[in-house]
Amino acid sequence: MKEFEKLKTEYDSTPIPPELNDRIQAGIRQGRRRRVLRICRRSLGTAAACLVVAVGVLNVSPPVAAAAADLPVLGPLFQVLTVRAYDQTEDGIDYHVSVPGVISDSELAQRVNQEIQERVDALTAQAQQDWEDYREVFFATGGTQQQWDEREMDVIVDYEIKSQSENAVSFTVDFGEGWVTAAQERYCYNLDLAENRDITLRDLLGDAWVERCNQAVQSYIAAHTDEHGYTLFFDSEAGGFTTVDENTRFYIRSDGVPVLVFQEYTIAAGAAGIVEIPVEDTQT
Repeated sequence: MKEFEKLKTEYDSTPIPPELNDRIQAGIRQGRRRRVLRICRRSLGTAAACLVVAVGVLNVSPPVAAAAADLPVLGPLFQVLTVRAYDQTEDGIDYHVSVPGVISDSELAQRVNQEIQERVDALTAQAQQDWEDYREVFFATGGTQQQWDEREMDVIVDYEIKSQSENAVSFTVDFGEGWVTAAQERYCYNLDLAENRDITLRDLLGDAWVERCNQAVQSYIAAHTDEHGYTLFFDSEAGGFTTVDENTRFYIRSDGVPVLVFQEYTIAAGAAGIVEIPVEDTQT
């Protein structure tokens, strides 16, 4: 006990450095700053979460997105957006789906949205049927359950906005199915929302649009043919390219240039994939 009282007396008599109070006050201020930062971070996190929720609502609720499109600050940013998206696996099929929608009260938008959804439904149904047919053949030819469990199919729906202005938008939607073989198809949408109509190649290229497109395609094929005459493109006798028409798919680049889109195996071998050919020097 005497030893403890001795140590206590020495502790009480120890002089306090004059800068100690400043250090204590600085520590208190630092602690306050850290507490404020934690509060700010929580607030920013809450704000970010609110933003995610807002975007999520726009992605699944066309009426809400339509209301947002009326805001002068947002404007056309919400004319095309994801209205349905999911990633899931069911019965061995991996679905990766991102479906766009045109947010507008126009008949054109309603038609396009219905068409896209019908194509998504058709792709899903076809993929399921293909998978079931493959399963039947697989087991009929001696495949085992263990081997089958190692197989899978991918079904992909995705889109890309190619260009967008105050009154017009151009975007593509890709539909893909991949398993033993792979297939992909690209649809193009070029919409004049102000005029409530589809934009045509004639609108972009003038009355000579057929000739200009054909020349662009022929030049592209020539540029992709080697000195020995080898090319992935079919000749006309083998069902290759002959001419464009009103059904030729295309999208509009951000610089206003139309890009012709030819599906797999239509004008070239499968190794070429989907062929895209720009028609330069447009009259805009």
